[in-house]
Amino acid sequence: MSKLLSKITVTSIAVAAVLGGAYYFTSTQGANKAVSVNNSAIAQDTAQATLVSVWDKETEADYSGTTEMTVYRSPTCGCCGVWVDHAQKHGFTIEDIKTDEMEALKQKHNVPPELASCHTTIIDGYVMEGHIPADDIKRFLAEKPDNMVGLAVPAMPIGTPGMEAKDIKQPFQVLAFNDKGEVEVFNEYESY
Repeated sequence: MSKLLSKITVTSIAVAAVLGGAYYFTSTQGANKAVSVNNSAIAQDTAQATLVSVWDKETEADYSGTTEMTVYRSPTCGCCGVWVDHAQKHGFTIEDIKTDEMEALKQKHNVPPELASCHTTIIDGYVMEGHIPADDIKRFLAEKPDNMVGLAVPAMPIGTPGMEAKDIKQPFQVLAFNDKGEVEVFNEYESY
């Protein structure tokens, strides 16, 4: 697949996910609510609208490690912004850097091409590639697996944090990788 076609395909998936509705809304009875293009709640009283996501439930609540991360992403990628919101909900502090140099950045941080996704995050010297659930990042940082340099969720599976689209949930794996490009399954999501 050509590089241009690949970029168009990835962009199309991201747009479909954002327009498809990345979140469900609940509210108190009678609330005036709507969804904007960036999936934010619009209500007469913002206290009435609550975003609900399968990824909102925190399972690594006792995490006390590093919370400061730098996220590199394309300035035109909306799904990356939704993933940043997900990470912030789980207690991470984000330096959000928008750049058109994503391919060079991935090469600089030795992200194997087959593990590439749309955004790259650096935290505590580790590389986190793509739409990784925040709790998996916390568990990885707490365990610090031997010889592993980071985690990746390759491509952009529908249903991952930032790629939610109503009830569509593709199975996916969170992969740990080392500096030689060797990979092992860190976590797997079949039905979530």
